[in-house]
Amino acid sequence: KTMKAQVTAIIAYDSQFYENLPKTFPNNPKAKDGFLGEGKQTSNDRVALRNGSLQGAYFIIAARALGLDCGPMSGFDSAKLDAAFFPDGRWKSNFLINLGKADPAKIFPRNPRLSFDEACRID
Repeated sequence: KTMKAQVTAIIAYDSQFYENLPKTFPNNPKAKDGFLGEGKQTSNDRVALRNGSLQGAYFIIAARALGLDCGPMSGFDSAKLDAAFFPDGRWKSNFLINLGKADPAKIFPRNPRLSFDEACRID
C-alpha cells in the first residue's frame, strides 16, 4: 500500500524535544531542567512518543479536512526506516500515514466501533 500511495508521511518525534522548551514553553523557563540528567531518556521518550502521537492525530484530522484519504499504520521496520531517514538517531519514527485519493471501490467499509461504555471507564 505504501508503494502505491501518492505520499507517505513519517510521523516521528524528536528525542531531544526538551531542547526547544525555552522557545516553545517560555512561561516556564525551568521546564527543560525536568528532562535533563541521567536515567531520564526512557521517560523522555514516552513523553515524546505520546505527544508525537497526538500531533500525528491532528495531522490526520487536517489531511481529512482537506479531502485526503489517510491510511495510518504501524508494523513497519522502524529501525530500518530510522536509519534511512534519521541517521543521526535523534528523531524516531512513530507511525506512517499513506495520503492521497483512494479508489472508492477499494476502500474498506468502516469497521465496527466499541460503544462508549465498552471503551471508557469513569470512576
